[in-house]
Amino acid sequence: MRLVVWLIRGFVFFALFAFALNNQQDATVRWFFGTEWRAPMVIVVLAAFAAGAAIGVLAMVPAWWRHRRRAGRSAPLPAPSAPPPALHSVPPSEFGPEYPPREGL
Repeated sequence: MRLVVWLIRGFVFFALFAFALNNQQDATVRWFFGTEWRAPMVIVVLAAFAAGAAIGVLAMVPAWWRHRRRAGRSAPLPAPSAPPPALHSVPPSEFGPEYPPREGL
């Protein structure tokens, strides 16, 4: 499984690297009042992605604060002193518990 994950990571890295190599032309971003910014296309795309991610994180901050406040106010759960009792007394098979239960079928 680790090999598959590393292969996917390598593919994504080389795809992004090829994207950066293919988009080295200068791009012009025109702002307000005649201001413009010239940079390679890959930098413009990276900056737009980073700005969108930052705005998304900042939009989530109030919800995170609200969640932390609510979680801090709630009483902590008591630690279980004993394991819960078994629901039924069917001995486990050599293949593990039967799932889903076939009672009543």
